[in-house]
Amino acid sequence: MTTATLVPVFAALGDETRWNILAALGEGEASASALARRLPVTRQAITKHLAVLQEVGLVEPVRVGREIRFRVIASQLSETARRLDVIGARWDRRLAAIKQIAEDL
Repeated sequence: MTTATLVPVFAALGDETRWNILAALGEGEASASALARRLPVTRQAITKHLAVLQEVGLVEPVRVGREIRFRVIASQLSETARRLDVIGARWDRRLAAIKQIAEDL
């Protein structure tokens, strides 16, 4: 996953409603209607937010009978978390080097 692919993911996650939808889907698959009953958002708005999450690869639709449910794509979230860990480790090394320089003065 490159920086170019991370930016849209973080942009999608930067919206509180999409974050709440993703958190709700973390508890299990759900349809747009089911999510609208749980969250203070209309079904139409939920559908638009799900489309954004699907576009960046965080959720996918699953047909269950006549219903379309959505589920989280765990591998995409895991890869995003791994990239954040790499970025965090780099900053930790930089801050440790700055600290060492300051202490040596």
